[in-house]
Amino acid sequence: MQIHIKGTNLELTDAIKNYAHEKISSLEKFYDGVLIARVEVGVTTKHHQKGNIFRAEANLEVPQKYNLRAEAEKEDLYMAINEVKDDLQRQIKKFKEKKRGNFKF
Repeated sequence: MQIHIKGTNLELTDAIKNYAHEKISSLEKFYDGVLIARVEVGVTTKHHQKGNIFRAEANLEVPQKYNLRAEAEKEDLYMAINEVKDDLQRQIKKFKEKKRGNFKF
């Protein structure tokens, strides 16, 4: 899987890159058909009372021109990345069930 990481309104340090890469690449153990993962992390420009709000977003391209997408906003960047990974993990499991024909409504 190719992983592209981009920072918006945020300096993308090696620690952030490595953490995001580690979390997103861990999704391969659930489904190895992911072709490309695009991850964007940054600070939101929304107006809020105090402190920073960090945003993480990821798009996974899988075969059959199907895309999985997740995003999260948290007060901690690492928590936002974790939430995105967890959401994508749920979507991958649902995608695999649907692909097998075992999808339950």
